[in-house]
Parts: sequence; structure tokens; C-alpha cells
Amino acid sequence: MTSANADQAEFWTHSAGQKWVEQQEMLDTFMQPVLDGVFARADLWPGACILDIGCGTGASTLQAAEMIGDTGSVFGADISPTMLAHAEKRAAGVSNVVFEVADAAEHGFQPASFDHLISRFGVMFFADPVLAFSNLIKGLKPGGPVTFAAWGQIPNNPWFTTAAQAAKARLGAPPAVDPDAPGPFAFRDVDRVTQILSEAGFDEIKAEVASLHLTPPGTPAEVARMATSVGPAARTIDYFQGNATDSAAIADHVQAAFAAYETADGLRVPAEINYFQARRPAA
Repeated sequence: MTSANADQAEFWTHSAGQKWVEQQEMLDTFMQPVLDGVFARADLWPGACILDIGCGTGASTLQAAEMIGDTGSVFGADISPTMLAHAEKRAAGVSNVVFEVADAAEHGFQPASFDHLISRFGVMFFADPVLAFSNLIKGLKPGGPVTFAAWGQIPNNPWFTTAAQAAKARLGAPPAVDPDAPGPFAFRDVDRVTQILSEAGFDEIKAEVASLHLTPPGTPAEVARMATSVGPAARTIDYFQGNATDSAAIADHVQAAFAAYETADGLRVPAEINYFQARRPAA
């Protein structure tokens, strides 16, 4: 594993990975509209062989498996053994799914073996995205497509900004992070990602900036606690070694701010999502 991606493996295997496992059901429901957008664009078919990059706890892999049926197969790859162990438990009895710990930048995927590559929020953490996509394209059959989702511009995603601002107000500002570095917003710039895909050898590249609503389940208090336990708020709390009182105060602030998103169907948090599609050249 590359040394830079080893840092990501450490992060997603331990602190972040364990939190995602603990809150898997809430997070899957929360992000289902994003995954729906991936599948609406991917147009998978029965019998297809699918590569799911950054599959995490398995929601995208398992839904893809249902879509392609028993004659197809889905290979779920992630850098986190913690999250994959949970994914494997969820997939017990599902015959057309395989999970494997894999660094997308260097894993030896079977050449020209996949009909389609998909990802929901799994490709923004590459230390060298051109290198990673240059490796991934080798696994696609000639003409095979890739479809993935990434977070859009930071100000248009209050799920992150609200919690980050609440944590900063309570504890202070942690050291600034380069938004282009591996992280949730590394692919917010459509032109940059288009260039990455082009340099990696893809063509027919398309990008769509979509506005949608995230659907976090639970009471407003439960949603606020979830928002502060993952993402930038959690990073700030960890950096300043915040205690339970700090976390509770930050969650209260988030809950109050999220009141603006309450509907008769529960919280509906606006989000901006970038969807990308491209193909490995046919020849």
C-alpha cells in the first residue's frame, strides 16, 4: 500500500471506520438519495460484472447486486478492513458479492474484467487520483463506463458547514486543511475532476452538478449527534480533545440550526452533489 494511502487506511480503519459501522443504518438512509442518483445514471443490467470502489459498509455493493441478479457479480473494494468486515456480515448468504481490502491506486484488478465501475463517495480520498484512476481503468472492459458521486461545493453542503461552524464556535478553529487534499471535498471542482479522468485515459467524460435533499432518519437530536460524530466537527473535537459536554453543546447548536430543514417527512437537508460519468476507450 502506498504510504500516503496508508494514512487514509489508518483513518478509515480505526476512528472514522468504527463510527461508520456503529451508525451504518442511519448513514445509509441519510445518503440514499445520492446512491439513487448513481444508479439512475449507471443503468446497470442483469448479468453485469461491477466494481464498487470505496464501498465502505456495503450499501452500494448490496444494492448493485440486487440490480444485476444472480448471473452477475459485484466486487466491493475498500481500504478499511473495519468497514469491510461489517459489509461481509451484511452480505451473508448473498452469492454474487465479493469484498476485498484494496488500495485502488495499486491493487491488481483482473484486467478488462468489469462491465461498470461505480462509487458513492469512495474516490475523493486518493493521494494521487490520476494514478488511482489510471489503475482502475485497467480493470474495465474496453468501452466500459464509470459512474460516481462526490460532494459539490462546500458552501452548498450545510450538513458539513453547520456542524463545522458549531464546533469552531465552541472549541476554536483547527489547522486549515487543503480542500484539494484527500477528503470529502477534494472533487468539488468539476473541471479538476474532468482533467483527472482525462489524464487517466477516460473519454466521453460528463459531469452534472445536482441539487438534492439528504434524508437523515431519527429525531432532530439524533441527527444532530450524528452530524457531530463524523466529518469536520468530529475532527475539531478530536483536535482540541473536547469532552462529552463540548460534544453535547455542539450537537445542540446543530439541532437548532437544522430546525430550518424540518418537514412533515422528517429532516431534509439540502446538498450539492457532483455526478461524473466516463468510459474506457473502446479501442
